Amino acid sequence: MKIIETDRLILRKINQNDYKEMKSILQNKDLMLIGWGQTYSDDEVQTWINKIMEQYEKYGYSYYIAIEKNSNRVIGIMGIIPVNIKNTDYIEIAYILKQEYWGNGYATEGINACISYAFSTLNTDKIIAQVIPENKSSIKVLERLGMKFIDEYIRDYGDKKSLHLIYALMKEQYIKNMK
Repeated sequence: MKIIETDRLILRKINQNDYKEMKSILQNKDLMLIGWGQTYSDDEVQTWINKIMEQYEKYGYSYYIAIEKNSNRVIGIMGIIPVNIKNTDYIEIAYILKQEYWGNGYATEGINACISYAFSTLNTDKIIAQVIPENKSSIKVLERLGMKFIDEYIRDYGDKKSLHLIYALMKEQYIKNMK
């Protein structure tokens, strides 16, 4: 079932049949250490899928598997997720793309569609994204989408702590930018 569709992408709910694809992403050190600070064991991949499926039930949204229409290949994950940062609840947009799909505009295209979905369908007034300062490519994507830096915090990954920048976009600004 399609949730979000763009010219080149289909974003659909992740399910148990996606375990192998999720494992290829969540266990890829080059991808996971950039933003999440860790890779996942086989059991943690399954736990992550279960958590995502629970978020669909509870909120109606979460991460989606991103599929390139032309090839029908999985290019990564993108989505809209609930998050609590510094005791404040937010709706966040987030993504991880496989390296071979970097630099082709997929992140901008897919996340723009997620933002549109969050503002129009979920009727939220504000979207955030968080990124480590070293991830210059993702910062450019966020800025290209009109998001502005608003704060930073130290994210605790258990044995590792990492500075994260918080970017935000208000619904009225998004609508104004679309005109």
